[in-house]
Amino acid sequence: MKAEFIIITNNPLIVEKLGQEYTVEYEDISYEDTLKKVRNYVYKGHELLTHPLSGSVKPNETPYKSVMVSEKATALNSESVKIIEQAIQSCGKFEFKSDKYALHVYDDFQYIDYTLISSALPSATAW
Repeated sequence: MKAEFIIITNNPLIVEKLGQEYTVEYEDISYEDTLKKVRNYVYKGHELLTHPLSGSVKPNETPYKSVMVSEKATALNSESVKIIEQAIQSCGKFEFKSDKYALHVYDDFQYIDYTLISSALPSATAW
């Protein structure tokens, strides 16, 4: 069965691990800009399938974020709009720290993000 979702990400590990099997929209942009890209999809009628603040890592503590949205755009989903707008606002509440880490830590953050989005794949592919 074909997956009916898009993974929007700024994490290169997602492209490497999932890009051959799933539709992945990758861009080398900030965490907040990734959420804004997701917001653009939501306003076009795509529904959020994963929460943009999933996991225990706070916004701006990690540079990487991957969010799953529906492949097909339908009517504007007010709950998806509310969630993505609140997620973007949350970014402003936290001090930007992800530019202060040693280089090897970025691999860890990529893997954490990969693990989070991968955990959503079984239920997303079952639709």
